Amino acid sequence: MSLIQETDYGTPASKSEKTVSLEIDGFKVTVPEGTSIMRAAMEIGIKVPKLCAYDMVESFGSCRLCLVEIEGRNGTPASCTTPVAEGIKVTTQNQRLGRIRRNVMELYISDHPLDCLTCAANGNCELQDMAGAVGLREVRYGHEGKNHLGQQKDASNPYFTFDPSKCIVCSRCVRACEEVQGTFALTIDGRGFASHVAAGMDEGFLASECVSCGACVQACPTATLMEKSVIEIGQPEHSKVTICAYCGVGCSFKAEMRGSEVVRMVPYKDGKANHGHSCVKGRFAWGYTNHKERILKPMIREKITDPWREVSWDEALGRVASEFRRIQAEHGTGAIGGITSSRCTAEETYLVQKLIRSVFGNNNVDTCARVCHSPTGYGLSKTFGTSAGTQDFDSVEDVDVFMVIGANPTDAHPVFGSRMKKRLRQGARLIVVDPRRTDLVRSPHIKADYHLPLLPGTNVAMMTAMAHVIVTEGLADEEYVRERCELDAFADWAEFVSRPENSPEAVEKYTKVPAADVRAAARLYATGGKAAIYYGLGVTEHSQGTTTVMAMANLAMATGNIGERGVGVNPLRGQNNLQGACDMGSFPHELPGYRHISDAATRALFEKDWGVSLYDEPGLRIPNMLDAAVDGSFRGIYIEGEDILQSDPDTHHVAAGLAAMECVVVQDLFLNETANYAHVFLPGSTFLEKDGTFINAERRIGRVRKVTPPKNGLADWEITQAIAKAMGRDWNYTHPSEIMDEIARLTPTFAGVSYQKLDEMGSVQWPCNEKAPEGTPIMHIGGFVRGKGNFLITEYVPTDERTGPRFPLLLTTGRILSQYNVGAQTRRTDNTVWHQEDRLEIHPHDAEQRGIRDGDWVRLASRSGETSLRAKITDRVAPGVVYTTFHHPDTQANVITTDYSDWATNCPEYKVTAVQVSPSNGPSQWQEDYEAQARQSRRIAPVVPGAEAAE
Repeated sequence: MSLIQETDYGTPASKSEKTVSLEIDGFKVTVPEGTSIMRAAMEIGIKVPKLCAYDMVESFGSCRLCLVEIEGRNGTPASCTTPVAEGIKVTTQNQRLGRIRRNVMELYISDHPLDCLTCAANGNCELQDMAGAVGLREVRYGHEGKNHLGQQKDASNPYFTFDPSKCIVCSRCVRACEEVQGTFALTIDGRGFASHVAAGMDEGFLASECVSCGACVQACPTATLMEKSVIEIGQPEHSKVTICAYCGVGCSFKAEMRGSEVVRMVPYKDGKANHGHSCVKGRFAWGYTNHKERILKPMIREKITDPWREVSWDEALGRVASEFRRIQAEHGTGAIGGITSSRCTAEETYLVQKLIRSVFGNNNVDTCARVCHSPTGYGLSKTFGTSAGTQDFDSVEDVDVFMVIGANPTDAHPVFGSRMKKRLRQGARLIVVDPRRTDLVRSPHIKADYHLPLLPGTNVAMMTAMAHVIVTEGLADEEYVRERCELDAFADWAEFVSRPENSPEAVEKYTKVPAADVRAAARLYATGGKAAIYYGLGVTEHSQGTTTVMAMANLAMATGNIGERGVGVNPLRGQNNLQGACDMGSFPHELPGYRHISDAATRALFEKDWGVSLYDEPGLRIPNMLDAAVDGSFRGIYIEGEDILQSDPDTHHVAAGLAAMECVVVQDLFLNETANYAHVFLPGSTFLEKDGTFINAERRIGRVRKVTPPKNGLADWEITQAIAKAMGRDWNYTHPSEIMDEIARLTPTFAGVSYQKLDEMGSVQWPCNEKAPEGTPIMHIGGFVRGKGNFLITEYVPTDERTGPRFPLLLTTGRILSQYNVGAQTRRTDNTVWHQEDRLEIHPHDAEQRGIRDGDWVRLASRSGETSLRAKITDRVAPGVVYTTFHHPDTQANVITTDYSDWATNCPEYKVTAVQVSPSNGPSQWQEDYEAQARQSRRIAPVVPGAEAAE
């Protein structure tokens, strides 16, 4: 094994279709017009020395190392900033150029520490390489004069250091922060000899606006910006490409190693979802894989009040099998079920649903999509005919108008957010529909054309009002509708949205958004060119989540914004394999490929392959399982990689359901909150310890590769297979590729997928089959999957969750950049530096009325329960609206949320909860009781026989 080397062409590729031919050092080369001479040279293997050039950012021309000669032209132009021209003859190396480069390099080295042998970048330093490349053999200038060698290192950031004494002021870090990330946290401060890289107002990286995406570290050609892990461990020696295990963007990374130890995660430039960029989570927050709290041995206990007891795998698996068989014998086949994980691979998810359907003998399987994007699947399938987003991420480069609804991509999907911001800086327009002022509304060098800060729970009214404007003002694309959509359905829909009660003026009383702004935004979406909708959980986690998805699909069809690049309706999935979990049949009514369990032909296909008979009725959803547990008819559950006690709504009800069960099996990395109620704990494996695939928000199937052996002994798919074997089934998969072969054999949209194809192509987007052997980046080109697009009536029905005198405020929830989901992974990394606790955002007016100051403890109460947390006073939220995150179990934000849910899918209404906020002295009694119960539940008995349980 060796390090995967990626070519740095020095400047970005030109997108021109016109080509230019030239001669470089006597070799003919033809490249796209607009290509730099430097890149053209690299295309034929000629490496022009460089320091400031880097193909992730635009050319700069400051280092003067890449000078060339062009026949017939005066001077020595920089090859990075000089474009090719037809017929020119370029010389990249001769005595004159060599002398100039050595002189330039000599000046660099004269103000640089000569500690190469002990430098962390030794062996991977471009300055070192270029000194050799230009033939520098001596430095005539000593260090006696004025220099920068004594400057202090900034180690404030938990993941990397900044050593200004080694900085050559090439500006690569500054340009990466601006052009790739779009944060503008870095600048070159001062002039001449005083020029230096400054973070923020020169206050250091941690205190600045830096978001720790790592783009600057990756761009740095010296040891100025260096990962602390490299400083501590040393330069990596080999690497493998894999996929990040955080959000639904699905970034590709090189896991760079020394032996079996990960040194760093470096974003992979050939990754089609991220193109070499990353965020703080994927780039740096992988330390949880080695955290001291990780459980590595199976454990069992008789009662949830008992301490855990470590046992062998055979004993733990035997307990799972015997308990599940006993429960089914006593209470019926349907008395047990399971929950698949959106953090595990597609293959592992597939096996869990197969276990439940073919071994448990029922369809009681569900996944975390139930509580996030289940309305996406239902809404898009009814309108377009498929349960997934329409575009690839590269489509963002062609968008003229973005409409972002209920999503905060700069925090929840940061790499995609950066690409969106780049397109906005290039001139695209932006509509933000969100109760909260997110960073997309206003941040450096971008500003939304319209921010529609609607009242939580009024998404449907807003979408229908926009449709009213488009139809009544004649802005619909009638030709597109005639050719591509069901005309009767369109006519009914157009009549409905045209009614006076659906006008922006009429719905203003619900949304609280001025009608003039709604009209202007609707006109921009309909007439501004290619328009794309991107949405998140602020759409789906409502009682009318499905209706809003349908309403957005209606808008896209009415304006012809489906079926080409730069348009579409695109869900931003929250977890790394959320799309894959849905694709693999994790819902109780659907087999893999979104085919209903009641369809006899589909069932027969699986029955023949699996050698069993399948039950033909849909099983229980997660809320139904909990209800049935409380009622006494559901007694056992297998939960792989989900923490429903922290993530699902109405914590009291979830706890009651789990407590009522006789056998709760949790398979995870840590003793999470759900494990407080578990009887068997099976230690899971991390994304670094397994092979498989993740399927991201753009339907992209990417390879997850094992880079280190599983510390728990087994990959998650092997654990599920072992359970099946313990329950009497002869499963004999030897590698996840065999599971994918089975998926392809049984699922038409995956028929062309294999590990060989994924290794050859890097990734593919489903559908991938005979009709689309290389996958389908853009859906619905030339026609919808269902045939004709279907318009559906989207009547606004106010949620039953209402404000009143007791609970006058509306709570909505979301994520923050540094944390992920319930925080089980990110809370066990240094990301806690940025987010030590969940806080309640409250408008200054509401805070003043209640006598609340910034940082005060406040009591947050709803009809379901109450908790306490600290207040953050901000005008990001409107008066009457409060906001918090749910990353910390200390807060247990979901003790506040109610059991109201989406009418079609049971997706909980996290985004609308009537609450009251009042001053508090600290954590509530419930929080203190919960913490005490959790401490007791997490006791692990020592291995020494007879010893007392350890706290």
